[in-house]
Amino acid sequence: MDSALIAAVRRFNRTVTQRVGALDDEYMAQGRPLGQARLLWEIGPAGAEVAALRTRLGLDSGHLSRLLRTLENDGLVTVGPVDRTGGDGRVRVATLTDAGRTQWADLDQRSDDLAASILAPLTEHRRERLVTAMAEVERLLIGSMVVIEPCPPGDPRARACLRAYVRDIARRLDDGFDPALSKPLHDDALAPPNGVLLLATLNGEPIGCGGVKLHRGEAAEIKRVWVADTVRGLGVGRRLLGELERYAAEHGATAVRLDTNRNLTEAIALYRATGYREIEAYNTEHYADHWFEKRLAQRGGDRSGAVAT
Repeated sequence: MDSALIAAVRRFNRTVTQRVGALDDEYMAQGRPLGQARLLWEIGPAGAEVAALRTRLGLDSGHLSRLLRTLENDGLVTVGPVDRTGGDGRVRVATLTDAGRTQWADLDQRSDDLAASILAPLTEHRRERLVTAMAEVERLLIGSMVVIEPCPPGDPRARACLRAYVRDIARRLDDGFDPALSKPLHDDALAPPNGVLLLATLNGEPIGCGGVKLHRGEAAEIKRVWVADTVRGLGVGRRLLGELERYAAEHGATAVRLDTNRNLTEAIALYRATGYREIEAYNTEHYADHWFEKRLAQRGGDRSGAVAT
């Protein structure tokens, strides 16, 4: 990693934390540090499940419990089962008390005031530049928070992504999509040692997937690449593709292939931009109009010769 880039990120972080008051013992003069104030804000007037708060804020269970306990002791929050009349006691919900709602409203107003104080010294043109730059930084930071890792095809999150893939394909193809007409892809084809399914998550929620199917002595095959509309433009598809290529190379493949439909123009543009070349049809996939291949640089790793089914 370029040391100048690292230094620039650190300098930016220092400027932001100082400007928004994150270094103060009492964030926005509410008598509590930033972590407690942020948790109070995230609970909000509607309340929130504790598990969702943990995922959303990236906090470990112990730290979150300590923050919640402090807010409870201060009379701002109550924590209990979602259904106090006999439901699933494992699902806990944090709810603001009347005092908590009052402090939440005060925090909301103070946050508006802080934002206004940042914009006030600037000209109208510079305000627009700052807000535009902030939106771009936010977008890129969200992209950097996406986690991509292997996932069993039978995992409920993977199933949800694969169902979304089918819905998306059906919506975009001229004549819809009938899975019965498409070449079948069984779970074991995307599970080691035959291949892998990669799941992309943001704050613990699945937002994309992609698989690679290994073939001994032949090009590996990339399958079921899908990214949710909510994160399009964040580079998730390109990252997924790169990780699938890396997996294939590490397991002995010297090339990867894929097929796609003519209506999936963004995908076709991505493949061409990342070094894929169009080739003759290598399968009889009913919905395929284009076939692509990319040669891979050989990597070290498991070369045990996995065979796809």
